[in-house]
Amino acid sequence: MAGPGFGGGQQGGDRPARTPLQKALYWGAVLAVWGLIFLVVFFAVFARGLPDTSTLYNVDRQPSITYLDRNGALIATRGTQMAPPADLDALPDYVPAAFIAIEDRRFYHHPGFDPIGMMRAMATNMRAGRVVQGGSTLTQQLAKNLFLTPDQNLRRKVQELMLAVWLEMKFSKKEILALYLNRVYFGAGAYGIEAASQRYFDKSAKDLTVGEAALLAGLLKAPSRYSPVSESERAANRATVVLNEMEEAGVITAAQREQAVTQPIIVSRTLATQHAQYFIDWLDQSIRGLVGEPTEDLVVETTLDLTLQTAAERSVRRILDRDEGKGVQQAALVALDGDGRVRAMIGGGSYADSQFNRAVEARRQAGSAFKPFVYLAAVEAGYTPQTPVVDQPVTIGNWSPKNYSNTFAGPMPLSQAVAQSINTVAASVADQIGRDSVARAARRLGIESRIGLEPAMALGAVEVSPLEMATAYDAFANGGRRVEAYGISRIRTPQGRVIYQRSGAQNGQAINNPSLYYLNQMLRGVVTGGTARSVQIAGRDLAGKTGTTSDYKDAWFVGYTGGFVTAVWVGKDDNTPMRGVTGGSSPAAIWRGFMEAALPRLNAPPIPDGPAMPEGWQPPSPVESLIGQIGDLFGECVTLINLGVADLQLAILVVQRAGEHRTRFCDAAVVAEGGDDAFCIIVHRRQCEPGGERRVGLADGEGHEAD
Repeated sequence: MAGPGFGGGQQGGDRPARTPLQKALYWGAVLAVWGLIFLVVFFAVFARGLPDTSTLYNVDRQPSITYLDRNGALIATRGTQMAPPADLDALPDYVPAAFIAIEDRRFYHHPGFDPIGMMRAMATNMRAGRVVQGGSTLTQQLAKNLFLTPDQNLRRKVQELMLAVWLEMKFSKKEILALYLNRVYFGAGAYGIEAASQRYFDKSAKDLTVGEAALLAGLLKAPSRYSPVSESERAANRATVVLNEMEEAGVITAAQREQAVTQPIIVSRTLATQHAQYFIDWLDQSIRGLVGEPTEDLVVETTLDLTLQTAAERSVRRILDRDEGKGVQQAALVALDGDGRVRAMIGGGSYADSQFNRAVEARRQAGSAFKPFVYLAAVEAGYTPQTPVVDQPVTIGNWSPKNYSNTFAGPMPLSQAVAQSINTVAASVADQIGRDSVARAARRLGIESRIGLEPAMALGAVEVSPLEMATAYDAFANGGRRVEAYGISRIRTPQGRVIYQRSGAQNGQAINNPSLYYLNQMLRGVVTGGTARSVQIAGRDLAGKTGTTSDYKDAWFVGYTGGFVTAVWVGKDDNTPMRGVTGGSSPAAIWRGFMEAALPRLNAPPIPDGPAMPEGWQPPSPVESLIGQIGDLFGECVTLINLGVADLQLAILVVQRAGEHRTRFCDAAVVAEGGDDAFCIIVHRRQCEPGGERRVGLADGEGHEAD
């Protein structure tokens, strides 16, 4: 009984086995429960540390500083630039469509993340063997830009997905697109489509062309790599890719694409003026000293003249390209007006290649461009342009200076020694008046670098910056006043509240007369008949001094007219020699190219006389001075016949030309005609026979005899 009873009980307890469908449902439910638990825990873990989404409309940015030139034109904006949000409805349809076409073609068809796009990007990257395509949607990019750091890790990626879904749930597609376009970074300090349009094209976003919209859309992949300023060719290629995507998506027609490709895109001139960035770098260092650390947007009104800056850039670029074969690799230029305002500044050949500002930070030997300080100290000690000096071998201690020509010309007036940049005379004069007097004169005018008192100091063995040289020479150009170079006139807020205003304090007198009169007279001679003849500009009162180091490592020309001075340096950053480049060649060519463009705009007056002369002082008789110059040049007695006052300047020119060829003219009568009057300068030799004079023409601008 037990057996049947037991057997019957076992049979009654059996349950039918699950069917395959039941098993699938059962294990599916189990996996779903555990999956749900896993997802809850997973998202709970990664949700920790998610940013506060209430900051969605807050903009965390550094204050921007906008720099304007003296006429109010935009030079640059440093820091973050924001603009009022662009109204999506006011933009041409192709503007937002350009961003969707290149960044997220399926924008209107995904919930914030795009599995299809992710798989496509993964397959593309696997075929390429590297990351060439991203799978992030436009919404994910917005989430990253608004809330997350740029860290590349699993936690950030998961948070990005979570926030993207949240954005899609909270906002419409149109609102997400508007947020994206108004908050994304376009490079050059511009955030948002409106700021980018103004920064790159000087126009509102509603006025963008198809090509401009494609260029901005292409920037987002890597704003610095595809910058239309520093990487114009790469930016153009990227814009073409965007245009292709737009055509393929049906956003534009083939004709519109063709027109956009062929129509040039003009980038803002002020943004493209990269050399002005050297000037901005210089100012950037001093702004915090004037107003402290900026806590709000600032507008800095500067002294720069963008028109002159552009002229300087062109002149520098032209000569650097022309003289590259001579080893001219870098250049610096500083132009100041008579009150020390910086009107143009070039710190190097290319700001994109090197941000080192050679106009301000470089210290290079001045060569003979330092000699005006020697001769200033000399005229203050009693020398005049007519003081006799001798170009002859000289030894000071164990140092024996040589001339550039390796010859000695013998007796001459001081003015000729200045014009021809005679080294032996400069060294002897400095030794006689005291090199400490020379150093004091240089410091009085604005040279702040160390000035040694070694004998070679007289020939410019002093390392200075172009800014220092322009500052010091400014006293020659403005009537003898010491100036301090500056570039900031006023600092204000965008609303007009003035934070800093430069005072109009008068600069003190640094050079008195007749010293200034004598020095300007001699430095004019450098241009009219000396080492800087190539810089002459018809009808302009110009003066200056060339400078060349003995090994051709540095070449300078610092020249000026009334109330305006420009210093130019050329050389190499590694301090190796150039090939025969002198101050009268490349630097003078840069200077002349710039000044030819600048002078009509400046309307500069002649070089001013400066302060009143001492009581009882009489200027040298122009006729006696001319006779003395000719006599010194030829070493003989001189007679002047029928010399009209109107012809004096022409007479001086004849004398200087004759001085260059004094051997040829030694037995000659130099005859020139000017206007309605005529004059005759007869040079007598003791052995000169009657009737031995001959007629000689003026030399032309190239140094050849003219008929």
